[in-house]
Amino acid sequence: MAFELPALTYAYEALEPHVDAQTMHIHHDKHHQAYVDNSNAALAKAPELAGKTAEELLKDLSSVPEAIRTAVRNNVGGHYNHSIFWSIMGPNGGQPTGAIAEAIKSTFGDQAQFQEKFNDAGLKQFGSGWAWLALGAGGLQVLSTANQDSPISQGLQPILMNDVWEHAYYLKYQNRRAEYLKSWWSVVNWAEVNKRYELALKK
Repeated sequence: MAFELPALTYAYEALEPHVDAQTMHIHHDKHHQAYVDNSNAALAKAPELAGKTAEELLKDLSSVPEAIRTAVRNNVGGHYNHSIFWSIMGPNGGQPTGAIAEAIKSTFGDQAQFQEKFNDAGLKQFGSGWAWLALGAGGLQVLSTANQDSPISQGLQPILMNDVWEHAYYLKYQNRRAEYLKSWWSVVNWAEVNKRYELALKK
């Protein structure tokens, strides 16, 4: 079955003033749609992969035919990353609660120290990429990846991420990536992040 662009669960302007409506329109409707279209075009050349989820493909990129592996890595990765990204944002941000709050406290000391470490990963990611909170065998860790790479390809479970491609923030913040990273915390949907964490613990 072909991949499809997931609908947003909130209005384009719902994340204002932290993420502007114009950026949301372009980012979701244009950029993400392109990843979906390019993924489907690449996978049409490998019918043996039909029915595999984005997560299954990215977990085992070596099983993807070499002729389309880069296209799958980039475009299925873009679709997978953005699909999670939209879901872990929302208009009613706040502070983490539940299991994820306890895990952040025990791993990083407190929320402020965690945010500082996470923002630093996003700020230092050279060029396009993502900052992540992911769960591995050793617990939670903060990391960054280039382009549309995902921790899922490294055997980790993505819990929380922020997009530091320029198209995610440039219309509002221009070159002020640090300002974007700081403001973005106001739109994190911690209920969804907690749900992702609790599901990851069971995998």
